[in-house]
Amino acid sequence: MKGETMTTHDAAQLHEGSTVAALYRSAFKAFASRDALVGDGICLSYQSLERRCQQVARQLKAMGLRHQDGIALLSGNRAEAVVLNIAAQWLGLRLCALHPLGSAEDQAFVLKDAGIRALVIDTPLHAERGAVLAGLGIVEHVLTLGPAPFGHDLLAAAAQQDDGDLPLEVLPGDIAKISYTGGTTGRSKGVVQRQRTAVTMTLQQLACWEWPAEVRFLAATPLSHAAGAFVLPTLLRGGTVFFMDKYQPDRFLQAVAAHRISCTFLVPSQIYGLLDCPALADADLSALQRIWYGAAPMAPARLTEGLQKMGAIFGQVYGQAEAPMTISYLRSDEHDAQRLASCGRPLPGNEVRLLDTALREVAPGEIGEVCVRGPLVMSGYLDRPEETAKAFAGDWLHTGDLARMDADGYLYLVDRAKDMIISGGFNVYSAEVENCLAQHPAVASSAVIGVPHAKWGEAVTALVVLNRGEQVSAQELTAFVAERKGSVCAPKTISFETELPMTSLGKVDKKALRVRWGVTPAGGAPAR
Repeated sequence: MKGETMTTHDAAQLHEGSTVAALYRSAFKAFASRDALVGDGICLSYQSLERRCQQVARQLKAMGLRHQDGIALLSGNRAEAVVLNIAAQWLGLRLCALHPLGSAEDQAFVLKDAGIRALVIDTPLHAERGAVLAGLGIVEHVLTLGPAPFGHDLLAAAAQQDDGDLPLEVLPGDIAKISYTGGTTGRSKGVVQRQRTAVTMTLQQLACWEWPAEVRFLAATPLSHAAGAFVLPTLLRGGTVFFMDKYQPDRFLQAVAAHRISCTFLVPSQIYGLLDCPALADADLSALQRIWYGAAPMAPARLTEGLQKMGAIFGQVYGQAEAPMTISYLRSDEHDAQRLASCGRPLPGNEVRLLDTALREVAPGEIGEVCVRGPLVMSGYLDRPEETAKAFAGDWLHTGDLARMDADGYLYLVDRAKDMIISGGFNVYSAEVENCLAQHPAVASSAVIGVPHAKWGEAVTALVVLNRGEQVSAQELTAFVAERKGSVCAPKTISFETELPMTSLGKVDKKALRVRWGVTPAGGAPAR
């Protein structure tokens, strides 16, 4: 091109992206005097947070942890967990958050599978479990966030370290974290997320979600999971993160009023509890401008109730560990009657297609699997090349979610592929039956599964929890669904339950329900 000087450059350096730690550092410098983290008697400014991160990073280096070593954290929602997270990113360590309500067996599996060198335990919250894991001898270093009868107190040792500027040791191509899937069909898989995935997610959050002018974010879900994804964008907007360690509707309402919370993230089951809480009617929600929700489908009928009781403050996020949080988004102003079942439109930077089993794109309105391309997508599953190849068939990330897309580009999830029921040769999508049941005034919540049947192949089976004081017959509910969705979708069996089993992330535990009903996965092995 005329006037352009062509030279040879190291393209890897010339065009490489940023890192999570670099984004944190920019927030520290931009908002030094503001409050960054508040909770459990602690209030840290951005400057104080940066200094603590520098100290912890120096202590981890002094112990011999090096670039891309693995470090795991078992913690509740507390400021020190954020400090450890940032310090690990500063050094380019591979961070792995252990599930706070996971079993010792599953946590030990993760430590081995991810090759973890250092395990950090939140004491006293997880001291008992920490002692168990420390006794297994899996990791080289056992560290604690406070005094404990085992391991070494990381915070006490870090307090003796210099808090001056420490150069970033992380590289844009590094693994940022390894997130483990739920393991609903077998052993959990380690999802490898490099720096580009975390940076892409953060930039999409900032660009495409509606943020309040003053960001006061309440972490009401575990920082090890969804809430952790909101810390960095909150700080990049100069906001403050407040902590709740255990969600209860009344305590949530009190925290929102006391701290003038302007935004939060909740899973649908938490929102249901909020809507059913008597204290909601008199709660001061005047500062609350945004409730982001996701991680599980939300029944449109209950979402309508939320809009009526709390106003147009909801924004739906859709993603998964393999492409976290920002595959698509439904803005608050898009929550109209026609789109309450939608999870929004794909965000800029993501290429999203609905594909059939032959990897052909389906027509608008038809059901296909949600498949994604772009920098948001994981690098693959840790040490599982066959699983990675399967997930990336045809050079797409296969999410396992079935959906339809309308002419305007809005996605409507209908089911997980593994949750789809085939009854009498017809496909029945459990989420659609659950949404239908939610429209009945007597129904508080439901879960629909397929149970083997000699005639139908699978029988649509609904486990239903009724609202307090309500009564309805199984025949009435079956007729209710048949009238609205057709006889194929009508449950063959309805079981009334006092409550549904939930995972620790607030999702209905269909795996546990299938075990209870004697359902086995393909291949005949007992469901796990």
